[in-house]
Amino acid sequence: MTAVPFDDNEADRGFGRRLTRKEQAIEVGIFLLLIIPTMVLSYFVTQQRGGDGTGFSILAVATIIRDLALVALILFFLWRNGESTERIGWTARHLWADIGLGLILFVPVFFIASLLGALLERLGLSGPAPGAMDALMPHTPGQFALAIALVIVVAISEEFIFRGYLIRRFASSAGSLALGVIIATVIFAFGHGYEGSAGVITVGFIGLVFALIYVWRGSLVAPVVMHFLQNFIGIVVLPYMSRR
Repeated sequence: MTAVPFDDNEADRGFGRRLTRKEQAIEVGIFLLLIIPTMVLSYFVTQQRGGDGTGFSILAVATIIRDLALVALILFFLWRNGESTERIGWTARHLWADIGLGLILFVPVFFIASLLGALLERLGLSGPAPGAMDALMPHTPGQFALAIALVIVVAISEEFIFRGYLIRRFASSAGSLALGVIIATVIFAFGHGYEGSAGVITVGFIGLVFALIYVWRGSLVAPVVMHFLQNFIGIVVLPYMSRR
């Protein structure tokens, strides 16, 4: 049996006291006040032109700092509430099984997402603005090293944030797991507005898959593996091959 991340009896099993819906809503509100402005700022950073990779370095460092700060804030919330990180899926239980699952599921999800993005663009939805994605591409050896650090931090922190923390808090405060999954997925998708409307929908699909796997397994491990592979291919492998 896998861990179940939405057990109402967790307070009785050493996971800390149960927060009221008002307390959870206030907590999430503070969190969103921090994350939404930085997500909007990242959109404007990607709109700058130029092929020297300066925009990538700025955005990568800012993203790493932001995500680590948000994870630290979540850890503070959990500590303050007497909650375990296992409560939001940060657990080594069934570690190798979940790693294997992430590796196996990544291939079909990546393939379907690629087809979906291409189809949406053919139907007339917008893709990335000209030059926007270039701001996300490393150019120099130092930037490629920074890109590797970026994909590691992002894969771990964003799953911790969007799947582990936000799904749980939205589900608890709204009283609906399905609604929690939808709200967290929408926020995750719109954080990728620089990829155009087709990209937002495609990222929303990927985020929804990650969320369903998280809810199913009660663990963030498989989504982290899939998220890492997705970003590693897009931010490190493909840019490296294009430079070659």
